[in-house]
Amino acid sequence: MAAPRIDPPRARATLALMVCALLAACASTRVSFQPAAPGPWCEPAAPAVVLWATRWRADQKDVAARESAAAAGLRDFFAPAGCFAHTELRRVDALPPAAVPGAPDAARLIGIEVQELGPVVKLLSSAALVEGGTEVVFRAVRYPARADGEAQSVTVHWRHGGPGVVKGVASLPQDLHAALQAGLMAGGAAPER
Repeated sequence: MAAPRIDPPRARATLALMVCALLAACASTRVSFQPAAPGPWCEPAAPAVVLWATRWRADQKDVAARESAAAAGLRDFFAPAGCFAHTELRRVDALPPAAVPGAPDAARLIGIEVQELGPVVKLLSSAALVEGGTEVVFRAVRYPARADGEAQSVTVHWRHGGPGVVKGVASLPQDLHAALQAGLMAGGAAPER
């Protein structure tokens, strides 16, 4: 009995698909905090006012697309009653250094400053030809309930990617949502995915 004949182009295509699947399985999520993780900031029983701003680097590309993605990601994260019972989002030019008047007394006042939101691609950086993913950096500020209190601030750096991962701007709202969840709800206990 003769051995079955293997079609070389089909074998190469199958091997390429297997390699891509293995490389995609290497994607992971990393979250870091500066200073250390503050623990969960969400209070599902309390209402909140969230002031949000962006602070892009000088050479940032596609600012309008990133602004739109940031707005959508924030809206998607805060719209359901998960982090807070009810959230009012307010776009501001820059986060204030201290609490601002006009927030309801019972509401928590949070600031979110999006500093980086975009895909990252590195060519020939490792054994993989392409290594990429998405990077989100935001600063969160928890303003005090009393005028004499001090604001707490933390910068969250969220990355998802790995060898063979190439992402575009379409996933940015979901990536910001995931970064907010890791930074505000989990307080640093973000699961690997």
